Amino acid sequence: MQQSRLAFVIFLAPVLCWLVLFIVLPHLDLLYMSFRGDSFTNPGWTLENYRTFFEEPIYWLTFVRTATYAVLTTLCTLVIGLPVAFYIAKVVRPQLSGALMVLLLLPFWVSELVRVYGWMILLRESGVLNFFMLKLGMVDAPVEMLYNDVTMVMGLVYTSMLFMVVPLISVMESLDDSLIEAAYDLGAGRVCIWRTIIIPHCKPGISSGCIVVFMLTLGNYLTPNLMGGKNSLWFTEQIYNQFIASFNWNQGSAFGFLLLALSSVIVWAGLKITGQKLGEVAS
Repeated sequence: MQQSRLAFVIFLAPVLCWLVLFIVLPHLDLLYMSFRGDSFTNPGWTLENYRTFFEEPIYWLTFVRTATYAVLTTLCTLVIGLPVAFYIAKVVRPQLSGALMVLLLLPFWVSELVRVYGWMILLRESGVLNFFMLKLGMVDAPVEMLYNDVTMVMGLVYTSMLFMVVPLISVMESLDDSLIEAAYDLGAGRVCIWRTIIIPHCKPGISSGCIVVFMLTLGNYLTPNLMGGKNSLWFTEQIYNQFIASFNWNQGSAFGFLLLALSSVIVWAGLKITGQKLGEVAS
């Protein structure tokens, strides 16, 4: 018994050290800085960094906009990911499902920057799509398809699709096919089967995928900045500007914790709506 406890402590110690050193301590330091004022004009403890967020419309409007588009991106990813996961897990033969999973993983073997630039090359005025549309006579002049909200959401869905499909496939593989066959035999339609059998069975995977996609989208900086252009107004860009451009680490820390609080509240609300616990989703 004593040896098993010792082995458990030995295996757990690196994980705890990693969590404390690289997650807990940096966040505590950022929390400390968020309540500190400027060392020259306003030294000491203050709420000025948080007050600035509510007093400047550009900050809280960007905050709301980021949250709205993160939720929209999560919903779009879920709507696309459900049939994709069902097709891989239940429709194709087992030999093909492995190949399809490799194709799904293949784009993620390169960095997000390369994938985003690939979309930019495809969609820009001198890109591949405009070239073929001009050759086929579909348009008279090149069409600018970049730097708008639709393209930005499309890029966010593309960069986060894997994190939705994988948990959905894992829960769909445990779904008994005889339930779907019995529903068909009893006269149930496809919509009814999805609503009463497939989606309820996939609730843990849906919650897990939505949480991961939402948090990744909310904290994404690269895709909104490159595909959304100057008008993307993503809140992570405000945080970047405070840290890097203005070198105002106290204000940037406050903005970062506001984003963390937003993601925590929305995740909590989503779990309450679905009636699940975080432990069930994580498992």
